[in-house]
Amino acid sequence: MVILVGGVFAGQLANSVNASELVVDDLAVRSTQLEAAGQWPELVSLCETAARKGKLSNELYQRYDLAKIHCDLDRRSAEKAYQESLRHITEGEARQLFVECLGRINSHHVTNPDFHKLISRGCLALQVAISDPEFKSVHARQATPDRIALFHQHTQQIIEGRGIATLADAETVAIWIARAAQSVVGVPPAVTFLEMTAASVGGLDEYSAFLTTGQLNDLYAQIEGNFVGLGVELKSAKDGLLVVHVISGSPAERSGLKAGDHLIGIAGKPIAGMHVDAAAQLLQGPEGSRVTLAVLRGVGPARAMTVRREHVEVPSIEDVELLDRLNGIGYLHITSFQKKTAADLDTAMRQLDASGMRSLIIDLRGNPGGLLSAAVDVSDLFIDRGLVVATRGRSPEEDFNYTASHRGTWHTPLTLLIDGDSASSSEIFAGAIRDHNRGTIIGSRSYGKGSIQGIFPMDV
Repeated sequence: MVILVGGVFAGQLANSVNASELVVDDLAVRSTQLEAAGQWPELVSLCETAARKGKLSNELYQRYDLAKIHCDLDRRSAEKAYQESLRHITEGEARQLFVECLGRINSHHVTNPDFHKLISRGCLALQVAISDPEFKSVHARQATPDRIALFHQHTQQIIEGRGIATLADAETVAIWIARAAQSVVGVPPAVTFLEMTAASVGGLDEYSAFLTTGQLNDLYAQIEGNFVGLGVELKSAKDGLLVVHVISGSPAERSGLKAGDHLIGIAGKPIAGMHVDAAAQLLQGPEGSRVTLAVLRGVGPARAMTVRREHVEVPSIEDVELLDRLNGIGYLHITSFQKKTAADLDTAMRQLDASGMRSLIIDLRGNPGGLLSAAVDVSDLFIDRGLVVATRGRSPEEDFNYTASHRGTWHTPLTLLIDGDSASSSEIFAGAIRDHNRGTIIGSRSYGKGSIQGIFPMDV
């Protein structure tokens, strides 16, 4: 288990709701509808889009936070390995994890933590959990409506009856809440500590998260640019999952899957209304195994498509080509910033240079970012000296200036394309190019992510 303090990397699953045309009243109505329907991923996406447009009211933020709690609970519930770990972790181990996580937050998060706020969010997350049918059937079998109301009353009294200003205060209150959860609704103390840990970390900011082992493995796969799977990027849709992108050369491409296809069934199970992480679990399996998909394309009935799970390399550099041979205009698309992105970009540059490239267009549209080090290395390919980016944190060890070196610098004239989905490392690269007058930036305002995250493993 790990905490990702203060991160967002390009994933295989995403949710998208277009709020660009919605006014504030429309947002309130739509968010109410999504909350009533329990469409939590869609509500999260709606609120995130509204926030980027400056339309996230206090009321809408409360719905957003509640939806995030539901989504996080669903992710943990969908991971079999995590659920199995709950059977074996002791109360002492879970309590130690809770204290260690809050200690890391206290020393490493960019702002001083509000422990009262974090514990209050933990209580809200417990209320959500003990009202969830799946969680209740496994961990809270005594959670009748009357007992749920009684537990809520107890937690409010606990929180209001004591100040929670320090880590020690937070630990004491968490112990009392764990005892109340066990006596009133039958939740094992270890489960309570883990739920409160996840909720506390998730309440820090938009990017901090408590990652299970499975989620951490997915994150590392994205960083490394390889995984075992089908080779598709998906997002939630009404009838199941929409195929957004199929990786070139992947088993999905060889099986005939195309962008725009809808998956409505996986391994014989309908997935309409299923949480995206639960659906993702059905897609996963050992290398060499096969999974049958029910695929809708255009009009007509669904058809069965069997895909073999294989090792998939995810390229971060795509569509390398010479757009205009006469004028030597090269083009390539950086889809994410992985460990090998700078090396792959240098290789692509050499390929284009050998074909007669005299200027280059680098497309960063839709690039959600990735590794800070990759952004620095990519910038260093085009900048021969000076500051690329600086980080500043609460402790001196987090203050660092990343600079460029003269070695291996390309002097090819550059044009960078960005949009509202160009985030994080994309913005670092584009900002460095602009600051050094190294190229022209074309497009719309970028995402606006001015923070980076660190991964902190928890030994449990």
